Amino acid sequence: MGKPTGFMEYKREVSVSEAPKKRIRHFNEFHEHLPKEKQQLQGARCMECGVPFCQAGMMICGMASGCPLHNLVPEWNDLVYTGNWQQAYNRLKKTNNFPEFTSRVCPALCEAACTCGLNGDPVSTKENEYAIIENAYAEGYAAAKPPKVRTGKKVAVVGSGPSGLAAADQLNKRGHSVTVFERSDRVGGLLMYGIPNMKLEKRIVDRKIRIMEEEGVTFVTSTDVGKDVKADKLLHDFDRVVLACGASNPRDINAPGRDAKGIYFAVDFLKTNTKSLLDSNFADKQYVDTKGKNVVIIGGGDTGNDCLGTAIRHGAKSVTLLEMMPKAPDKRAENNPWPEWPKVCKTDYGHEEAIAVYGQDPRLYEATVKEFIKDKKGNLAGVKIVRLNWEKDPATGRMKMSEIAGSEQVLDAEIVLIAAGFLGSQKYVSEAFGVELNERTNVKTEAGKYQTSVDNVFVTGDMHRGQSLVVWAIREGREAARAVDESLMGYSNLVVQ
Repeated sequence: MGKPTGFMEYKREVSVSEAPKKRIRHFNEFHEHLPKEKQQLQGARCMECGVPFCQAGMMICGMASGCPLHNLVPEWNDLVYTGNWQQAYNRLKKTNNFPEFTSRVCPALCEAACTCGLNGDPVSTKENEYAIIENAYAEGYAAAKPPKVRTGKKVAVVGSGPSGLAAADQLNKRGHSVTVFERSDRVGGLLMYGIPNMKLEKRIVDRKIRIMEEEGVTFVTSTDVGKDVKADKLLHDFDRVVLACGASNPRDINAPGRDAKGIYFAVDFLKTNTKSLLDSNFADKQYVDTKGKNVVIIGGGDTGNDCLGTAIRHGAKSVTLLEMMPKAPDKRAENNPWPEWPKVCKTDYGHEEAIAVYGQDPRLYEATVKEFIKDKKGNLAGVKIVRLNWEKDPATGRMKMSEIAGSEQVLDAEIVLIAAGFLGSQKYVSEAFGVELNERTNVKTEAGKYQTSVDNVFVTGDMHRGQSLVVWAIREGREAARAVDESLMGYSNLVVQ
């Protein structure tokens, strides 16, 4: 530990966000990060605990505590403090293939488990990570490093989201020849089209993809495996196949009037928005324009918040965000102690922007859709909602909801965005390869394994575990790569954690 008293001497400092009314004028990242000297002092706040919960990545009460990648957080925090930036990068890359992504979009499970956060403010680990990786690019440490020896083995990865990219990166470093197939026109999966540009600028994704190409990974875009390319061909042409197609089957809302024009799944809304931005800066009009419209978003998670921020940037007249669950407490409850993940109310960037633009929090808690109301032409005109009551079922001990009689109200709405989560992978890929699915429609494997029911076919990421975080996807990709490597070579020297 470089500074035993650092957590007492220095206050937590993080990047400054651009003012909401200013940042909604563009789709770029909007944080002004600390200069290197100040960031080093933030590294001094790390106590290098005897038991570093920040890197534990263990499950407590069904929630992850600490980093699932088991990042060597105390080590590189200390290296940041001492100014040894290159070694900090080396330690960070030992467990994380894509710190340029996680330092922008991860909810910072490490910080929630930080010991400093027990009685004060946690170490700004996520911002330290950002500083490490961006300094590495600036100084050339993050340049391509192609493998010196090739094994002669070929692996196909289907899907270029964070898990597929992590698997491809690891397998390529091992010396296998890797080809990644992506059905969209750009590489990145949800990193490219599922996360809006203001959270993760796409030049950052492209920057990493170029390095992977220089290291020998081949990317094939606009190719839908299971449709454009048969599964049998991949199994014939490659020694192993890794399925990393995500949990891209959106959960629908089956209420009367669902066929109204103006109802979209969040994933389609976000994809068309980013694609139009990248293709033409919106000049092609190939996106769902919310300008001057009343928008209702169903679902209060990260995706709902991203839809909120996007709709505001296009000039929506109003935006209402429906959440079925009750509002979380503003501070930790007694039954949610550290180092559990804090189940508290989060005001994210989209909520901040809505408050600034419309003068109020856009969220309606304990509410759900009763009916979609259409006009005479079949266009969406409004949404009838009903309030909910949650209470514990004495028989099962679980919480159950019931509608509150007489609580219905109608919201003006010309556009509805459904951000209610996902129900596993789309079946045509799993059917093409003949792999078994589990009861959650994810591809089935033995517990902790990545080999599917079909020889030489592996699975990873959301297609394997269900909808999850980018950091979990990277961990799955690394573990799947090790499993593939072992099946090819009889052993593996790939580091997972």
